Amino acid sequence: MEKAQEIGRLIGQSDEYRALKRADERVNDQADIQEKMNRAAALAQEIDQITADGSEPPKDKVDEYDSLVSAVQAEPSYQGVVAAQSNFDKLMAKVNAEIMEGIKKGAESPIITLS
Repeated sequence: MEKAQEIGRLIGQSDEYRALKRADERVNDQADIQEKMNRAAALAQEIDQITADGSEPPKDKVDEYDSLVSAVQAEPSYQGVVAAQSNFDKLMAKVNAEIMEGIKKGAESPIITLS
C-alpha cells in the first residue's frame, strides 16, 4: 500500500495533474461559465425526467440546453480543461499499462517477495 501511495504522490506532482487542477480552477473562477453549466445540468435533469416518464421534452428546453452546452464548449477556459483532462487520461493509461506489465511479470516470477 505504501508503494501505491507513492505512485499517487508522484501522479499528484506530475505536470499533467497540475495542469488539470489549474484548468479546473480557471473554469471554477468564472461565474458566467458556472451559471451556464449549472443551468445546463438542471435542464438535463428535467429532460431526463420527462423522457423517463415516456414524454417528449419541450423543444424550447432542448434548444436552451443545446445552446448552453455549445456556449460552454466554446469557452477557451473550458477547452483548456478538456485538453488537460485528455493529457491526464493519457498519463493514467500509461501508468495502468505499466502496472499491468508489472502484474504479468510478477505472475510469471517463481520468486515471491513481500517487500
